[in-house]
Amino acid sequence: MKTRADLIAFFDAHGIDHATLDHPAVFRVGEGDDIKAALPGAHTKNLFLKDKKGQLWLVSAEQHAVIDLKSLPKRIGSDRLSFGSAELMEQVLGVTPGSVTAFALINDTDHRVKFVLDRTLAEAGTVNFHPLTNTATTAMSRAGFAAFLEALDIELQVVDFSQA
Repeated sequence: MKTRADLIAFFDAHGIDHATLDHPAVFRVGEGDDIKAALPGAHTKNLFLKDKKGQLWLVSAEQHAVIDLKSLPKRIGSDRLSFGSAELMEQVLGVTPGSVTAFALINDTDHRVKFVLDRTLAEAGTVNFHPLTNTATTAMSRAGFAAFLEALDIELQVVDFSQA
């Protein structure tokens, strides 16, 4: 599995501009508001999910987005969803709970995870994600994030979570 250093090296090798700020561990949305205030751009929450048929999903949304797990399957074309286990998350994405991030797709070399991105994030000028650890936050431009996904050959599904 790739580490934070491997991820940063990947960005550099692909010419993706990024800036990383180290900080105390942040485990969930609502923590670290002082850290987020110092970082411009959209901040995220990320959900690692598994549907009834075993398909894995990673949903990355703006931190204030409301995600209704009961209506989400219809919106993304999945079966009924539940949270994926910590063991499965670590096996597939190489991260632990509290550190799940879209950047962890770098570890999904078998493309087992379908990626869903909030429209608000897709349109943000700058996005902020943990770089495989919750003790730092990495910022990059929308174009940089798109280049990251393209370099990994990630198919992206954009959902507008601001719409009920």
